[in-house]
Amino acid sequence: MIGMTTKGTPVRAHLGAVGRRALVLVGLVPSAMITLFAGIALLISAMMIVAAGIGLVLVPLALVALRGWTDLHRVLAGRLLGREVPVRSRGLRGGVGSWWKQLLGDRATYRDLLWMPLQVVVGGALGLAAMLLLGIPVVSVAAMVLWWLPIGAELQYLPGFAMGDPLSAYGLGIPGLLLGSLLAYKLIPPMAQAWAELTARLLHESTVDALEKRVDVLTETRADALHAHNAELRRIERDLHDGTQAKLVSISLRLGIAQQVVREEPETALTLMSEAQQRTDSAMAELRTIARTIYPPILADRGLTGALHSLVADSGVPAHLELGEVGALPAAIEAAAYFVVAESLANVGKHSGASFALVSVGRIDDHLRVSITDDGRGGIEESRGSGVTGIRRRVAALDGRTTVDSPVGGPTTVTAEFPCAP
Repeated sequence: MIGMTTKGTPVRAHLGAVGRRALVLVGLVPSAMITLFAGIALLISAMMIVAAGIGLVLVPLALVALRGWTDLHRVLAGRLLGREVPVRSRGLRGGVGSWWKQLLGDRATYRDLLWMPLQVVVGGALGLAAMLLLGIPVVSVAAMVLWWLPIGAELQYLPGFAMGDPLSAYGLGIPGLLLGSLLAYKLIPPMAQAWAELTARLLHESTVDALEKRVDVLTETRADALHAHNAELRRIERDLHDGTQAKLVSISLRLGIAQQVVREEPETALTLMSEAQQRTDSAMAELRTIARTIYPPILADRGLTGALHSLVADSGVPAHLELGEVGALPAAIEAAAYFVVAESLANVGKHSGASFALVSVGRIDDHLRVSITDDGRGGIEESRGSGVTGIRRRVAALDGRTTVDSPVGGPTTVTAEFPCAP
């Protein structure tokens, strides 16, 4: 029994793969029709530039819609090929005039336009061929079933091939079913592969496009990093001005008054000096707190592992740390990972209503992955000051990536990945 199951599994998996490819190929027929109509609409929009000028707005919008349509086919082709065919995440900025400049200056726009007629012709032809192949066994089964109906004798399996008796119905239906199934089984996978390869070749980004996208990402992340840095400086200045500086001024005043009255009112002077001592201790504590927000001393003393254990132990919500191998990391990544965990645990305590949090940290290939999961109410809205925006900026500044999965009702998972290749 076990041996039969083991042997049957690859066959079922292959049949499932053939079925999925058949669905993709059949779907190419409506896809080709939509692409054809989209091309006609784009042509009409272009003609309206001359006729009414409204095409100046319609053409960029149509090209953006085309970008989304081709991205959908990029994803589909990538799944068939088992590799990623990158979609384009570069949005349009500025006004209509800037849209034209960006779209016409984007090489991918011309690849999208070139793909359209090929999708209509090649994709449509492959889709129709797949429908024909799948139609042979379907018609064969129908022939064998419909013969038993009153109208069966009047039907024809194919032109010139009547189904007037069981011998002709089954004599044509069984071979048609076997032959059609075999042809579909053998031909549909390479047909789907050919379409996916053609689509990926036409729509895959060039090296120049990849570099331009990389430059855009780096520009955006560096701008975010500068913004976060400036915000951090303002926070430190505010904390020093409103807290520590005020205490130091108060200490100076008390010491000055004590100096003036020490001979005539020694008890008052001692009281003032005692208060100055207390405020000095408070100011020193505030300075240590501010220093920890710049670079936590615990990282230098105990490393990332010890610092994370300390964070989890001091968490306001019961938390557990799953720590994998992290290896040697740059100081900037250690600090960022520490702050991601610290900010996330603080958010859990303030906003989530959770009763438990799980912190997972480990190295996967050349990336450090930091994940914080809680069993709270979920539904994080970053626009409402949840702290996630700051986490994103801090991670992006180191060329990392942040993902947030927080459905309403929970659980919430915040994951940050940092590149740390040697």
